[in-house]
Amino acid sequence: MAKQASKNSKVKDLKAAAEAKVWTKVIKAVRSPKTGAYTFKDQIIHKDKVTEYFNQK
Repeated sequence: MAKQASKNSKVKDLKAAAEAKVWTKVIKAVRSPKTGAYTFKDQIIHKDKVTEYFNQK
């Protein structure tokens, strides 16, 4: 028989899942000043800061 998960582990997983939904992975194309080629910069940021991230240079 399989081991049954306790109620406490389920509650922790729900809290972690709810907290994980406020983070977003953003990818920004940045042009290299030397070669002119594009590189991609990715970062995980809070969902409220996404527009600020793309507006900064």
